[in-house]
Amino acid sequence: MGGCVALVVAGGRGTRFGGDLPKQYRLLAGKAVIRHALEAFAAHPQVDAVQAVIHPDDATLFAEAAAGLDLPPPVHGGATRQESVRLGLESLAASDPALVLIHDAARPHPGEALIGRVIAALAVHPGAIPALPVADTLKRGADGRVADTLDRAGLWRAQTPQGFRYAEIMDLHRRFQGAELTDDAALFEQAGLTVALVQGSEENQKVTTQEDLLRADRAARPEVRTGTGFDVHRIVRPADGVFLCGVKIPADFGLKGHSDADVALHALTDAILGAIGAGDIGTHFPPSDPRWKGAPSDIFLKKAGDLVAERGGRIVNLDLTIVCEVPKVGPHRAAMEARIAAILGIEPTRVNVKGKTTEELGFTGRGEGIAAQAAASVEIPGSQA
Repeated sequence: MGGCVALVVAGGRGTRFGGDLPKQYRLLAGKAVIRHALEAFAAHPQVDAVQAVIHPDDATLFAEAAAGLDLPPPVHGGATRQESVRLGLESLAASDPALVLIHDAARPHPGEALIGRVIAALAVHPGAIPALPVADTLKRGADGRVADTLDRAGLWRAQTPQGFRYAEIMDLHRRFQGAELTDDAALFEQAGLTVALVQGSEENQKVTTQEDLLRADRAARPEVRTGTGFDVHRIVRPADGVFLCGVKIPADFGLKGHSDADVALHALTDAILGAIGAGDIGTHFPPSDPRWKGAPSDIFLKKAGDLVAERGGRIVNLDLTIVCEVPKVGPHRAAMEARIAAILGIEPTRVNVKGKTTEELGFTGRGEGIAAQAAASVEIPGSQA
C-alpha cells in the first residue's frame, strides 16, 4: 500500500484519572477525547488511513465515539501499551505502509501542523517525535526533600504522534517484545537508530487527570479572530454600471481595476484573509496574473471562505461600509447582503452592509472613487499548532 497510517492507541484503563469510564471516552467539548484525535488524523491530507487499538471491553464505547467516521474495525490491544502498539502494527502488515504515526488517544489535540512536521522529518530520518524543551528547573527529591538540582540543558518533553518507517518499527517491536519501555522512540534508541526532534505543541498535552481534561476542554473551544479590509477604486466613465457586493448597479460610470473592480468584495476578502492570517487578496490573486483580468470578484471572496472552512472554522459576522456619494447603497442593501451570503454559503443575518457619504469631502465626495471598509469575525478551532 505504501503511504502513511496513523495508529491511535486507546487500550489503557486510565486508573490515575479515576472513575469507571476510561479517560479516552470522557467527553471533551461535547465529543469523546479519542474522537478529537481520530478526527485530526482522518482530516490530515498526508495521512492515508487511521487504525485504532482499543481494550476488548470497549467495543461499544469506541463505536459510539467513532460513529460516522470512515475507519476500519478497531484492533484489540494487550496488557501493556507496548503490547497494544505491537498488535496494532501487526494488523498493518498486510497493507505494509511506508510510514506509521503512533499516537496516544489521550492526547486529543495533535494539530495539523504538528502532524505535518513529524511526517516531513521522516523524509530524512527513520524516526521522529514532537517534543518541547524543558523550561522549568528540575529537582531530584528524596524523603520529601530536595536532594539536588538537575541540569535541564538538552532535556525535552516527548509527545505523540511518534513517526517511524513502518518496516523498522515493526521489526523492533517484535525483537523487543516484552520489554518495558515508556515510548516507541526508546526502541529506536535501543537499536542505535536516529530519532529526530521536531517542535511539539503546548496544546498537544496528554489527559491524565481531571485538571488535564479541563485544560484540554479550554483548548478545544474555538477562538474568535477578527480581520479588517480596506479598498479603493477609481471611478471611470463612460460605463454601463458598477459592481458592488456582486450586484451590478446601473450607472453611467464604472470602477477601474484588473478584475471587475468590486471594491466591496475586495475589502471583505481582505478582512476574512486577515482574520485567519492568510495574507491579502494580492497574495492569492496577483494583479499581474492575466487570469484575473476582468474576473468576477466573487471568485476571490469564495476562496477566502474556502480557506476558513479548510481550517475547520466558520464565519461568524461580516460588517461592510461602502463610502460613496453615488450610487445610493440603501436601495440595494438587501440584495448585496443576500449575494455575499450566497457566495460564502452563510446565513444573510451574518452579513451587514452600510452606505456612507463623506459630505462631499475628499476623493469620494468629489465623485472620483469609491472606498470600502470591512470587518470579519471568524471562529477557528483552538488547536491549530
